[in-house]
Amino acid sequence: MTLEPIALTTPLFYVNDRPHIGSAYPTIAADAFARFYRLKGHPVMFVTGTDEHGQKIQRTAEKNHLSPQEHCDRTVADFYALWEKFNIRFDRFTRTTAAKHQAIVNEFFQRVYDSGDIYLNQQQGWYCVACEEFKEERELPESHHCPIHTNVVCEWRDEPNYFFRLSKYQEALDQFHAVNPQFIQPESRRNEVLGFMKQGLQDFSISRVNLDWGFPIPTDPSHTIYVWFDALLGYVTALLEPDDEPTLANALKKWYPFNLHIIGKDILRFHAIYWPAMLMSAGLDLPERVFGHGLLTKDGLKMGKTLGNTIDPYDLVDRFGADPIRYFFLKEIEFGKDGDFNEERFIAIVNADLANSLGNLLNRSLGMANKYCQQVVPEHDPSEITALVQPIIELASSLGDRVAIAYQKLDFRSACERILELIWNCNKLIDETTPWKKFKEGKQKEVNETLYTLLEAVRIAVYLLSPITPNLSYSAYQQLGLRFDETFSPDWSHANWGILQSGESLSTPTPIFQRIENT
Repeated sequence: MTLEPIALTTPLFYVNDRPHIGSAYPTIAADAFARFYRLKGHPVMFVTGTDEHGQKIQRTAEKNHLSPQEHCDRTVADFYALWEKFNIRFDRFTRTTAAKHQAIVNEFFQRVYDSGDIYLNQQQGWYCVACEEFKEERELPESHHCPIHTNVVCEWRDEPNYFFRLSKYQEALDQFHAVNPQFIQPESRRNEVLGFMKQGLQDFSISRVNLDWGFPIPTDPSHTIYVWFDALLGYVTALLEPDDEPTLANALKKWYPFNLHIIGKDILRFHAIYWPAMLMSAGLDLPERVFGHGLLTKDGLKMGKTLGNTIDPYDLVDRFGADPIRYFFLKEIEFGKDGDFNEERFIAIVNADLANSLGNLLNRSLGMANKYCQQVVPEHDPSEITALVQPIIELASSLGDRVAIAYQKLDFRSACERILELIWNCNKLIDETTPWKKFKEGKQKEVNETLYTLLEAVRIAVYLLSPITPNLSYSAYQQLGLRFDETFSPDWSHANWGILQSGESLSTPTPIFQRIENT
């Protein structure tokens, strides 16, 4: 049976600068979500990429004495390098400077134009170059500083622009959000969008004049297509197969509509209001879900170059490795809420969970199996389960279903907590059953039952944790005598009890996670 295809995206990251930890955070989450669905056997299309047009890019390139394309190419290489370091397993990397993308944008623009939803008018208002967005007067303080980029003063613009008739879709969007309450998640983000919509939707500009870096309007080349109108379509362009002609029909034929857009809450309005209205105008289906994650702080403070407290993701992953960083950000920060990174807390958490709890359980279990069971999976009788191990077996047997629900909801914290519950109970079982004493007393049957239970439970735990900590899980599986790597993932039956078979060889235990020492 072929399972439902799953298509998801990160934001298309703006390439005005190198990727930062705020770029890595949603991409790690999207990667974990995609890896989970691959384990479940779904065909998956995981799209990430870059948004490369607009005035901000043009100004940054000029400042660095580069052409805009040279600047974009250099920055895109940084994204590729960082995603590799973080073990991000994307399927498509889309760039809005790609030639095929222009063809998709032009065709989409023509559809919207033919719907009567594009018109020329005079644009007057305050413009934030950093946001690439006109701000409404009600959003700005008297100083006209951007509420997001607080060190940027918005520029007054008075120029002819083409507009999209967003106001025309007020009723349709109201009805859509009423019928699809799960479209915007979490609930707090949905409330923000509905509150904004209640103020009344206004048409928005989709072109700029006196700007070269972007695609020209097909019907009027003196105007350049607004970066957001162009960038949102990057998701669609990504769905083209390499040899496809760049048409909407080809892009939409297999993976569309998207099941999930993971985005930062600061760009929620574009994805939850503008994007659905544009799709309605073009006669296309809307995505299933838009999830707005929170923002990150460091040591309780908002990060910024002026404060000198930014987190360099390259340095972080080089010092600590990908798995502990992936684990900390997805387990310790409730996805959808703002979260904080503190290095001491990070080290304490990953040491406690990955070294002391999980790593120690695997090492002790394998060590005892090697010592008391000839380095093979011990013989055991599933029909004669004692009361001591029964709770562990029940907990482990149901864990797959419970963790799956958490992953589907992007509740990575809950997934980790449920897995840790099993690990903690297994460590407790070792203390309660003292297999080394039972072995000395000649109670081999009891030793075998306990050790099989421990080995199988830790196997399930690392299998279910693999979307978040893939390398750690691969290493653990290998030590348990099973294959699991980037090219081969055991199917979802491995979430069930009883995969380890008696008599199979086990490896000599080696630490799957080295404790991090404070320096």
